[in-house]
Amino acid sequence: MQASNHSISKFFIRFNRSKGEPGRGSEDHSWRVFENDQEYICKHIKINVSCFDEQTGPDHNICCYGYKQIDNETSTITINGEP
Repeated sequence: MQASNHSISKFFIRFNRSKGEPGRGSEDHSWRVFENDQEYICKHIKINVSCFDEQTGPDHNICCYGYKQIDNETSTITINGEP
């Protein structure tokens, strides 16, 4: 499992409506996770911190603050409260 840097980040999580299209992951890649200007596409997400909803333009997001870990074998992003 790969850990992120050690500064807390704000994450925006959205359903991947374009999954299966070229460059947008397979049909199983259901989630888009945004951290700063970086987008990650993954199959699974685990959120182990408090979260809230927020609207960015026309898009609705689940938002949270924390630290991410990426498990490339299972294509899972986990957001925790501690690094």
